[in-house]
Amino acid sequence: MFMNHIVGIFSNPDNEWARIRDEKVTISQHCMTHTLVLALIPAICGFIGTTQVGWTVGSSDTVYTLTTQSAMVLCILFYGAMVTGVVVLGKFIDFLSVTYQDKTENTPLRGISLATYTSTPLFICGFAALYPVLWLDLILALAAIAYAVYLLYEGVPILMNIPKERGFVFASAIITVAMVMFVSLMALTVIVWALGVGPVYITH
Repeated sequence: MFMNHIVGIFSNPDNEWARIRDEKVTISQHCMTHTLVLALIPAICGFIGTTQVGWTVGSSDTVYTLTTQSAMVLCILFYGAMVTGVVVLGKFIDFLSVTYQDKTENTPLRGISLATYTSTPLFICGFAALYPVLWLDLILALAAIAYAVYLLYEGVPILMNIPKERGFVFASAIITVAMVMFVSLMALTVIVWALGVGPVYITH
């Protein structure tokens, strides 16, 4: 079922957001299943790219890879961070929805649905990790982020049943929360690496 949503999110996002809104399913039936499966893409591709393909720095011919054990630990932590991030962001969206949604309507909480499907381009972009070239991966990541932001601004008013003007402000608040979460994740990464769970390199 979630594969249909992936196609729709890229081909006709407005109609797909309306379909997601009208579905009578639980979070675990399509949102968390979607996230748990798609979050495997960057984790697995990152493991393969960093252990089997490797990368170079500048004009040097030296190829760097990670040890299997190091890459495995980092990819598992990365996978957990992605799934946790979607859930936490979804809960924040539900919290913020009290301010932006019409209090007279009995609208179900859809924060995790919004966070889940907005993250789809970022998960799909994870295929780029199979070929870890900085400039290429950066371009693809920026394109994925741009489309995710577009999906957010298009999806908020549809999924939350609010006017577009209010949806714009709501989506902007969500982006602010997401940026704070990203900075917090970077700080946590530094702490984890300082504790000895950082990458272990091999040169070829």
